[in-house]
This record gives sequence, structure tokens and C-alpha cells, in this order.
Amino acid sequence: MPGREDVFQKAMNDGHSAAWDREWDKACAAYRHALEEFPDHPKALNSLGLGLYQLGRIEDALVIYKTVSHITGDDPVPMEKIAQLSERLGDLKTAMDAALRAGDLFLKQRDTDKALENWVRITNLNPEHAIAHSRLAQVHERLGHTQQAVVEYLAIASIIQRAGNAEKSKEMVDKALSLSPNSAEARQALTLLKTGQLLPKPLRGKGGTGPIRMAQVKNLQLPADARPASGLDPIAEARQKALTQLAELLFEYSDDSPSAQERRGLSSIIKGTGKLSMQQSEQTKVVLHLSQTIDAQSKGNESLAAEEMEAALEAGFKHPSLYYTLGLLRYKGDRLESAQRFLQNSIKHNDYGLGTRLLLGKLLVKKSRFSEAAIEYLEALKLADSMTVPADKADEIRQQYEPLIEAQQSQQDETILRKVCDNINGLLMRPDWREQLHKTREQMPKVDGEMVSTLADVILQAQSSSVIESMNRINQLARMGILRVAMDEAYDAIQHAPTYLPLHTLMGELLEQEGRHADAISKFSVVSHSYSVRGEVLQATKLLRRIIQLSPMDIGAHNRLIDQLIARGQTDDAVHEYLELAGIFNRLAELDLARKTYTTALRLVQQGNANRNWNAHILQRMADIDLQRLDWKQALRVFEQIRTLEPDDDAVRRQLVDLNLRMAQPEKAMNELENYISHLESSGKNNIAIAFIEDLIRDHSEQPLLKRALAAQLHHSGRIDEAISMLDILGESLMQSGNKKQALEVINQIILMNPPTVNEYRQLLTQMQNS
Repeated sequence: MPGREDVFQKAMNDGHSAAWDREWDKACAAYRHALEEFPDHPKALNSLGLGLYQLGRIEDALVIYKTVSHITGDDPVPMEKIAQLSERLGDLKTAMDAALRAGDLFLKQRDTDKALENWVRITNLNPEHAIAHSRLAQVHERLGHTQQAVVEYLAIASIIQRAGNAEKSKEMVDKALSLSPNSAEARQALTLLKTGQLLPKPLRGKGGTGPIRMAQVKNLQLPADARPASGLDPIAEARQKALTQLAELLFEYSDDSPSAQERRGLSSIIKGTGKLSMQQSEQTKVVLHLSQTIDAQSKGNESLAAEEMEAALEAGFKHPSLYYTLGLLRYKGDRLESAQRFLQNSIKHNDYGLGTRLLLGKLLVKKSRFSEAAIEYLEALKLADSMTVPADKADEIRQQYEPLIEAQQSQQDETILRKVCDNINGLLMRPDWREQLHKTREQMPKVDGEMVSTLADVILQAQSSSVIESMNRINQLARMGILRVAMDEAYDAIQHAPTYLPLHTLMGELLEQEGRHADAISKFSVVSHSYSVRGEVLQATKLLRRIIQLSPMDIGAHNRLIDQLIARGQTDDAVHEYLELAGIFNRLAELDLARKTYTTALRLVQQGNANRNWNAHILQRMADIDLQRLDWKQALRVFEQIRTLEPDDDAVRRQLVDLNLRMAQPEKAMNELENYISHLESSGKNNIAIAFIEDLIRDHSEQPLLKRALAAQLHHSGRIDEAISMLDILGESLMQSGNKKQALEVINQIILMNPPTVNEYRQLLTQMQNS
């Protein structure tokens, strides 16, 4: 049954609206709804592909674009997308095949720029791709790009020579010389051929390093003899995540796409702000070391890889993925002290917490520090256990580990400690560890159909139920409103379990209920710090949020919360907290501190894996502060960057025109205005252009250039009488003020509109020129 056009169109409009607001989840849902009506609609599929890409779902987006390509056949755009996404995933063969096909299709449509762009992409990935160089040579020659054509023909000559065809190689060199007889490169190539020497290999273009390293990381995912479905143990899994993240960072640095150029433009806004200076002076070193790190790993040279990582650290690059990988390599090399030091920097991160805990457990066993090793293994089990239960039960499970871990700290029997380490290591250090945990949990006893015990119960003999019972009594007394008695019970329980942090948290809650907010904040602060030291970032974060609820202006709590969120890898949440903190400084009229905080947030967005939509939002806040401080020059720079990110934001466009006029730069103001009008015209939004200029004139009525621009738009919209009437008044005003030059320009503008009385205006123009 054919789909309903009205339903399809509404869903597409909903999707476009959500995409405009950068709500990509909603946009994708709407596009999927549209595809239910017309499953093969190219526009809906392309829109869905874009939405999935914006959500970071690269594999899913690739599937969609492959479907579009199959449906549309000769459309080069989806084929180009396939090339770009495959490159991002490290599938270089598919990327090059798709880019070659895309270039051919673009050329068929006479879009030579896009064709050249796709073939250059291939030579960046594989400098010895003869077909791509051949396409480039022919098109450059046809376009009259002599120097580029010579370079490509010499590249082909080198590739052919190394394939053993000397005669064909000389033919390519002769072709280069015929195009440019004075070319030093071509003459040198001919000399090398005559003397039997090899021509230089074609060089890799800029931007090819990142995809190459990503491909190498993909090849490291599994041992060569492992089955694809065999999985990885937690340590190897974390290693793979770390290497992939390093490759993605390298990909970003070597990316020459417009979005990457935008990010580089942002750095100019925040240049000179502390650590950011490293991006300019040390970035090249960091990229080199990261590239060599991945290359060494792919070749099995782990010693060299570790040295390159340490060099990257010295160059200023600090990231949990680097710390984890370096800690793992140093552990393998029996450099246990340095391994332990590096691993302490990755223990709080979501992606590396489990792998780090297990590595530390192994490391401490090697050092015969079994008590500490058992604690690390139990912390690892706590993390793994919380992954096997529903999300709403995870926190409860983690809490149950607290008394068990505390009881274990007093265990002195080395045999028992070894057993704990061995049992947990055997349970987790296996490719099917998730399935094994689920099976173990299924076999555990249930109460009222629910699992209430931890997996540690299977490992440990002793139970620390007395503390749990005390907390139940305290909670019961608190619910009855007997807070003093509840607190006495808590003090008694703390004598038996002084390091049991949930009990301390409960005491803080009792203080809060008594209205002793300052004491509650002090208690929560101490407990939060203790959790942080233990690597329990989630619990530390929750308590810091409690402190902020009690004292929203507590700047120290905001800063500590941000640190915890960054350590945990929750970059978007950290950015949000930075904005909250900047808002506090703003309310306190501390504008310099507010702007500095926004700058730090922007740096975090650039360096982390945060949503890129934050960029424009933060820049807008920075510009607002610059306007408050009357720093128009800096505000102008920021608004220019926002315009690049959000070209349809008319408020930003107006600010750019307004600021240039305030700074006595009318030519720049008109350039901004003309660029925006051209942008609107290309989108069929002429009416918006007229309203936009009218709004500007209300604030800058003394500017004749704005009135002339409005008249031009009225004329363009067919409202000729209004345009001429406006120019008549403007011309008369300019004459009265003695501005003859601009008055002549206005009359010329009227003549170009060819009104019925055009001859009268010509006579007036002649009279004024002769007077």
C-alpha cells in the first residue's frame, strides 16, 4: 500500500525542525517515522544518515548511506559520505573505492572541484594509488593546472617504474616535460631514469595520518587467531577503547574538513589562556608521538610505544586513555612502580575503571601486597557487578560492597587474601566475563523474586551484616522524626565501622534534616573527598551535587564537581557545570572570572568528546560579557566565530553589522550585511532580509548605506515605488547636508532601477556633476 504523503511530509518537517534545534535524537525518530511511509525516499534517508552521524553513530550512518547509494545509483553525495565514514572507521579499502567512484560521479556532473577533492583523499590514504593519480593528472591538465598535472604525472611515473615498466614510466616523465619544459622536478626525474635510479615515491598528503592509525587500531582489536565473537577480557577491552580514543584524537588533529577548521578557528578566540597555548606550540609534537605510538603498537613494539607515550605526556598531552595504555605497557614490562603511578590517573574514568582496578590487583599481587590487591579486586568486582543488574539497582549493589570491603581491610590471613584475588581474577579475566557474571547471578538465591545480594557473597566467607542492620535502625528512627536518637545510633555504629562511608553520608543526611546545613555540608565534603581518593567518582559526584543543592553559591563545590565529572569522562556534564559556575560569577559581577570560566569550558569542548553544539552556546555567553565590558573588538571576533558555526542566526548577524558601525567601520559592516543577504537569498528568504535591514535602520537611522541596502532589497522584491521613494528622500537629505558624493551615488542607484521618470533623474545627475 502506498505511503501517505501528508504523514511523510509532517514527519520530515518535524525532523528538520528538530535538526535545526540540534536535537538529533528527535530528528532521527522523525525521519524514521517518515521512512515508514516511504522506505526508499532518498531525502529522508540522507537526513537520517546525517542525524546518526551527528549522534556519533558512525556505523549506523554508514549503513544508511550505503542504502541511499544503492537506491540513487549515480548520485555522488552518498558515495562520498561512504568514503568519509569508512575512513573514520579505519576501513581504508572501502573508503578509497568509494572515493574513487564518488570522484568519477562528480566529474560526470561537471563538478571538477569535488571530483579532485575525492581523488586527493585517496592519495592521502595511499600515496601509491595509480588510478587516483591518473585521474588527477588528466583533470588538472584539462583545467590548465600545469604544475599540479606535472606533479601527478611524475607520481604515476614513480609508481609504474617500481612496478617494472620502465618504458611507460619514461612516457609519463616525457608527458610532464611537454606540459612544463622548464620544470626542475621533471628534468630531475628524466635524469634519474637515464642513470637507472629510482624516482622518489609519491608523498602522503596532509590529513592521511589519522585514518591510517585508526585502521591500525582496528586491526589490533583481536588476536590474529581469535574468532570475531570471542570477545575481550576487561583489561584488553579497556586497552582497545584507549587505543581507539587515541586514534580518534589523532584523526581530529589531522582532519582538514570544514568542521575541523571551525574547531581550529575557536582556538584563536581562547588563545593564550593557560594550557591552551600548548595546542599551538606543542600540538605537532603530540600528534607525532601519538602517531608513532599506534604504529609501534601495531608492529608489536610495546617498549617503543611506551617511550612515545611518555614523550607525548612530556609534550603536555594528558588523557586517561594515554595513562591507561602506558600503565598497561609498563606493567607488562615489569616496571611496576611507574605502572602504578600511571594507572592512578585512569582509575576514575568510566571506560578504564574496571581494567585499571584489575591491573592494579595483578600488580599488587606481584609485589606480594595481598591485602591491597584484594581491595583492588573487590573494587573491580563491584564495578563489574553493578553492570549485571538493572540501572536502578546498580547504586544499591555498589553500596552493599562498602562493609564487605571494609571488613576485608582487617583481614590478615594471606591464604584467604590470595583466594579472594584468585577467585575474582578467575571470574573476570576471561573473554566471556559478562556472560559468566550473569550466569553466576542467576544461580544466587532470590528474595521475593529479586536479587538482593552481591556477587562478592560467592567470593567471601565473612558477612558484615551488623553495619547494615544499624543503618536500617537509623533510617527507621529518622523516618519517625527521632533525629537525636538516630544520630546517637549512628555514632555508636561508627565505632565499629569507622571507614564505612555510607554511614558517614547518612550522618550528613541527619544533620541536613535537623537544619544544620553548614555541618551537613562539612560532612558531605569530607565523605566526598574520601570517595574521590578511593576512586569512587560516582559517589563523590552525588555528594557534591548534594552540597550544591544546599549551597548553590559554593564555588569550591562546583570546581570539585567539575574535576570529578572530567575524571569520569562525563564531559558534557562538566561543561554544564562550568556554565553554572560562570553564571555565579556573572551574578557576582565578576565578569573577568565569568569569561575565564567560559573560556575553560570552551577549551574542554575542544579537547574532550563533548557535544559540539556547546561551541556556539558558550561563545554567545562570552560575547555577552565582552559587550558588557564594552570590549567591542573582542566581541566582534567572537561573533564572527559564532557566525561561522551558526550562519542562520540573524541576531548574531545583526550584532556583527552593529558592532562594525559602532567601531566606525562602515565598509566591513556592509560586507557583513551583503554576505547575510546573499545567504538569505540563496535560501529564498528575501522577506527576512528586508525586515532585518529595517531593524538595523531603527538603531542606525543616520547610516545612508543601510537605507540604500534596504532600497535595493525592495527593488529586488518588486516594490520599486517604495524603493525609489526612499532613495528620493535619502538623496535630498544628503544634498542638504552637503554630501554631494553620496547623493550622486543614490541618483545612480535610482537610474539603475529604470523608473518611468528615469530621464528626469539623468538630467538631475548631469546638472549635479556639472555644478
